[in-house]
Amino acid sequence: MSTFELFRDENKDLCFRLKTASGKILLTSEGFSSRAEAEEAIELAQRLAPEARSYERSRSDAGHSFTLQSYEGEVVGTGELFPSTAARDKGIEAVKDEAPGAEVVEA
Repeated sequence: MSTFELFRDENKDLCFRLKTASGKILLTSEGFSSRAEAEEAIELAQRLAPEARSYERSRSDAGHSFTLQSYEGEVVGTGELFPSTAARDKGIEAVKDEAPGAEVVEA
């Protein structure tokens, strides 16, 4: 089962990452100042994840990526960098499948 793992980044902000049972990181958030804010963002990610319109896809010289966004365009989480469009789209499908039922755990 996948999990939303809460952790502190290098700035000591609280962040989350969606990880598969095998440990692959599917989605990472930016930092939050409180646990309540981080948990609200996780709940939002769980609600938005199944909806195709929630994803902004992009491509650069570095590779292919995506963000999970609120209806207002606020970034909820960012996917890893992928080598191809197909790999990125597979990553999005994994977030759609895994996020809704993922349990929240401490790192």
